[in-house]
Amino acid sequence: MPTVSRLLYALVAALTTLFTARTALHLFQLESYQYQGYWRSFKARAVDAVLPGAISAAVNTLLLGFLTWMINTLASRSGADIPLWTDLLWLVGVSVVCCAIAYFILQIIKKKPQKKAYVVTDRVKRQMKAFAATTFCAALLVSFIPGLVAVPLVFPIFGFALLPLAAALIKPTEDKINQGFVDDAKRILLERTDLIKIGITGSFGKTSTKFFLAKILSEKFNVLATQGNFNVPLGVTRVVREQLMPEHQVFISEMGARHTGEIKELCELVRPKYGILTSVGNQHLETFKSQENITNTKYELAESLPADGAIVFASDNGGIVDGLYEKTNKPKKYLSGSDKPNIGAKANNLENGVWGSKFELELPDGKKKVCETKLLGSHNIGNLLAASTLAFELGLTIDEIASGISKVESVEHRLQIIDTHGGATVIDDAYNANPVGVRAALDVLSKFPKRRVIVTPGMVELGEAQERENKAFGEYMKDRADEVIIVGSTNADAISAGLKEAGFAEPSVHNARNLDEAQEIIKKLGVHKGETILFENDLPENYRE
Repeated sequence: MPTVSRLLYALVAALTTLFTARTALHLFQLESYQYQGYWRSFKARAVDAVLPGAISAAVNTLLLGFLTWMINTLASRSGADIPLWTDLLWLVGVSVVCCAIAYFILQIIKKKPQKKAYVVTDRVKRQMKAFAATTFCAALLVSFIPGLVAVPLVFPIFGFALLPLAAALIKPTEDKINQGFVDDAKRILLERTDLIKIGITGSFGKTSTKFFLAKILSEKFNVLATQGNFNVPLGVTRVVREQLMPEHQVFISEMGARHTGEIKELCELVRPKYGILTSVGNQHLETFKSQENITNTKYELAESLPADGAIVFASDNGGIVDGLYEKTNKPKKYLSGSDKPNIGAKANNLENGVWGSKFELELPDGKKKVCETKLLGSHNIGNLLAASTLAFELGLTIDEIASGISKVESVEHRLQIIDTHGGATVIDDAYNANPVGVRAALDVLSKFPKRRVIVTPGMVELGEAQERENKAFGEYMKDRADEVIIVGSTNADAISAGLKEAGFAEPSVHNARNLDEAQEIIKKLGVHKGETILFENDLPENYRE
């Protein structure tokens, strides 16, 4: 085969592999370009990641392989060489067809529903270029090995493996670029000596607490909070570089982690003077490996605060967080939601129902005021108390805090009431799920009139505790839900076992392969006005079933 034909084969291999590796690229992005997370996600989504490439490889082999065989056969039968230009013309034409089919597959992949959108950032563009170049070079090298000249045609099957290889080759460049962005954000924050910097972390509740705190502090200050899930160094860096303005007086940074040391890294970036620790649980136990690692990582926030700073711990009634409060030696520390007097905000005479919540707010200085909010669930009141405690520390009056509380709205996908225009009441708690959160959501559901339907795939990323916690989740549904729709197979057996052990009526337990099928079951159940549907958790993209 002429060298020019080998080059064309390699080019086709590179383009078709790139076009059909969209799912692999998406998984890599979802896992923040971490190899361990990528391979875990790939294992859960192997069919989605490999099938498009397998189809493209089959097309490449059938069309290009058949064309090459046909040309060679005709040449041998005629006894004369086919002109090179004719050979290449046919080869180019069929190559274009192969790439067009692969591109068509890419368009199909793009149109598939995605829980978290694939975003073509500058980093993704660099990854794609490196991916294509790596695939091209590998295909070209292989094509020169005797007997393997056609192997590059099946490269799209192995796009999932070539992607991390390409990423490893450009990792030093990526690290240098990212560090430059982080250093610039550090500089910006260090120069803002007037800026009140706050860090919020916890196994759960940190996003809600962040938004609640921002709303309350806005009664007195001009506040910027990291939006959405921008809770890792590059996400926080982006907010600082693109959104922080001279007029901002307060910067609130949510701080997320899946591995030890990651909260400390965020604190080195933000340099917060104030902090809130919302909770410590077994969320992300799969990556942390132990409860001790989770606890130590969350406590990195308290350890990073300066001596003149202040830390708020959200009481967990004698649990791990209360223990960390007792452990810390910061001069200014608070324990919100505790029965102990004068160490944090607390809620007296709490009333909650389908309409929201009402309580008497008591601040650490003993001042009290009745507050009302649209928020559902006692756990949200706990988040409000943590935010109120820090607002008190920052000098807001009880009237300002109460005013802020009255304006707080439900955070999207976190016990959010969805308007269905006269239909059933829908409670969207689909963002995430943890053992404490799912119980709180079921407690909220129990306050609504019957019939009450829960749609859930259960909880993930709990490591060895996942089966146990999902079984307990099923048991807790008893007397709090009337119909249960279990989505997917990941936790179906565990939830079903819990329901059965609790004595839940078997005809009221339904299994759906996906959310679309769950919607069909809801239609068959005839859920209507006056009845309630709770969507509890939505498995992350890498767990889609």
